[in-house]
Amino acid sequence: MATPLAYTARYTYSVEAVRAAFSDEQYWKARIAEVGGPGARLDSFTVDGDQVRVQMVQAIPADQLPPAITAVRPGDLVIPRTETYTGTTGSFEARVEGAPAIVRGTVTLTAEGNVSVGTVTGSIEVKIPLFGSKIEAAISEHLVALLANEAEFTEQWLAR
Repeated sequence: MATPLAYTARYTYSVEAVRAAFSDEQYWKARIAEVGGPGARLDSFTVDGDQVRVQMVQAIPADQLPPAITAVRPGDLVIPRTETYTGTTGSFEARVEGAPAIVRGTVTLTAEGNVSVGTVTGSIEVKIPLFGSKIEAAISEHLVALLANEAEFTEQWLAR
């Protein structure tokens, strides 16, 4: 059974400003360099009309992982991730190389007065008997921290 994922980011900028950042390749290059982890890279960035598709690879160093994960999958976690946005909605998918783990979900940008809110909902699924739920919980903890770092980066990017 999958573990739910939920995160809310608040930006002091309009939905249009946040969406414009998401449509800027330089934003993604800077974001992956700043918060992507060791060996992180932007593999592709495409814009087609109001659709943006980003493919990246991120990593979590082994020394930052709990024993529940390193016992099953030693070494750094290498995580290919794809995000696609159309208008103010998006979807994402991330996998862990060499492990039966997948994270999927959606992102919705909405306006609340003069600010915008990014709502992330999704699920984390690790198909390993007995240990799956422990690993999902650890991934959730790291993912929520990553989402917070990405939101902070976005806020700083927009402030420039």
